[in-house]
Amino acid sequence: MRKTYITAAAIAVALVVWLLSGVFTGGEGVAEHPTLAQANERAAAALDDMSSTTVRGRVIHAVALPERVQVRGRTENKRTVQVSAETRGRVVERPVERGQKVAEGDLLCRVAIEDRQARLTQAKEAVNQARIEYQGSQRLQDRGFQSETAIAQARARLATAQAQLKAALLDIERTQIRAPFAGVVEETALEVGDYAQSGTPCATIVDLDPMLLVGRVSERDVYRFSVGAAAIGRLATGTAVSGPVSFVGQQADSATRTYRVEVTVANPGYALRSGITTEIDIHVGETTAHKVSPAVFALDDEGRVGVRIVDGDDRVRFQLVEIIADDDDGVWVRGLPEVTTLITVGQQFVVAGQRVQVQHQEAAPLASPAAPSAVVEERPSRPNDAADGAELAS
Repeated sequence: MRKTYITAAAIAVALVVWLLSGVFTGGEGVAEHPTLAQANERAAAALDDMSSTTVRGRVIHAVALPERVQVRGRTENKRTVQVSAETRGRVVERPVERGQKVAEGDLLCRVAIEDRQARLTQAKEAVNQARIEYQGSQRLQDRGFQSETAIAQARARLATAQAQLKAALLDIERTQIRAPFAGVVEETALEVGDYAQSGTPCATIVDLDPMLLVGRVSERDVYRFSVGAAAIGRLATGTAVSGPVSFVGQQADSATRTYRVEVTVANPGYALRSGITTEIDIHVGETTAHKVSPAVFALDDEGRVGVRIVDGDDRVRFQLVEIIADDDDGVWVRGLPEVTTLITVGQQFVVAGQRVQVQHQEAAPLASPAAPSAVVEERPSRPNDAADGAELAS
């Protein structure tokens, strides 16, 4: 038993000595944690130790680009009028059909004259009689045989007869229902033989020239629009039209909190129809941008779009960009320095902060920046790393 106690005591002493050894020697065995600045210095030193990588690049310059806002809308005819009868009677003629073009003043419907011509003849004779009586009263007044009251009564009878004559003429004129403006007959409501009352619709006329491109913009963007600004409309049919902004609403829609914007375009041949979906690009100012190939785009850790450029110290830098327009041969972006060395080949083999050697390429000629569309909402896909790597290796 005593031997067992001695063994246990020896083990306990050894454990205590081993634990106490950490208290006195712990500061020597634990490495000191580096600060953030020291970590950055070590990362920079590691990049400097890396062998310099050769990439291809091109110097690009910022150019002035018309800034446009894209609005989704539709075509809308300027006015639609339902032309109605202004007198009653039987319809004896309707020379127009639906879809027919009419000019201002063309006959749409005609109501029978009936007894209106007889009433016109009666009114003319009444005017002649009243005029003779009035002239006779004036001659008697000159001789002193007529009072002022009698003269006033004769003059009133003449005025009444003339008013009745005008009414008879107007009633006959109203038997012909005419187009108030040039347009297209959209609907017809009266047929020959129908009896029209005052206010009965005859035909609906649609004014198609000029045509309106109508869209709605948010309260955040409405202050960027101004009357007279140039706009381009691309219809769902493939037709492209242009014209100035003719109206910017001052009152928001109560449901959507958006404002109405109208663009007026010429439509002399009535080729444009009302109600067609349209993408409207409206000029709102100028901006500076660079044209790049979508192949140079890359994404950062947060999924944001950017490109890799070379700074003045020949180091790689990842620069975020905003896509504002696109062309057939490239994409317009902003967010880069005015003069930028863009890495075009090999950007997938380098990281930000790495020193590189740049083989400069000749800059491609830029197309006119006035044509591109205004807004690109889709995010570009990742560049084709395999293709770029093969080109660099060659």
